[in-house]
Amino acid sequence: MMMSLSPNRRIAYVAGTVFVLDQLTKWIVLRYLAYAHEKVIISGFFKFVHWGNTGAAWSLLVGNNGLLALVALVALVALYFTRHHFGADQIPGQLALGLIFGGICGNLFDRIVRRHVVDFLYFYVNSHDGRVEHGFPAFNVADSAICVGVGLIFLLNWKAQKPSEKAAETPAPR
Repeated sequence: MMMSLSPNRRIAYVAGTVFVLDQLTKWIVLRYLAYAHEKVIISGFFKFVHWGNTGAAWSLLVGNNGLLALVALVALVALYFTRHHFGADQIPGQLALGLIFGGICGNLFDRIVRRHVVDFLYFYVNSHDGRVEHGFPAFNVADSAICVGVGLIFLLNWKAQKPSEKAAETPAPR
């Protein structure tokens, strides 16, 4: 089925799938885990949390939910109109763009409807004495999709670079 779709439909299909998975997982968190509570899955490594983020990645710009919603909307429009620069004519590029579009839409939906992004995946380690927890910022399915999509675009562009361009960027040995 995916092979017979047009590039734009394939991007939309991936984006829709990401959006649904993101919102479904957030709904589960909202339904079964009270705000600011957590459920340890692997002690000293991973837990589900229910945190709201009105900022961006790593809680940057906390309290600027409206501004970040506007930035997300502008990014969606800009990415849509420049998608041909990001491999939209090939299936890997369509997958990457679909992941990014779906992730942006998932978090944008949260910002508009919930007034914050629901984050719930939290990886961490405890200090040697066990009193201090050091963790990677909590994130969600949308965040993961955006990161994977952007990484895939970087990989595709790096791979597509002509050997002469790679040689020109590499400094000559001394």
